[in-house]
Amino acid sequence: MAFTLYSLLQAGLLVVNAVAVLHEERFLRNVGWASDQGIGGFGDAPGIKAQLMNLIQSVRTIMRGKMMMIVCLNSHL
Repeated sequence: MAFTLYSLLQAGLLVVNAVAVLHEERFLRNVGWASDQGIGGFGDAPGIKAQLMNLIQSVRTIMRGKMMMIVCLNSHL
């Protein structure tokens, strides 16, 4: 298999899709990454865990509907 730009884009799409479909109650809460767990107080610098939780939540919010269309289009190519 050749290492092409298309394969890089396809791998990136699969990673974003994996993040977008993470279920908070089933998976993220079990590993301690639920959104209701304490992130820190006002003025505290957010740690890496809080930043990753924020990134996951943002990707899930933005890409939930768009990813279904992109994956369907990609499966027909």
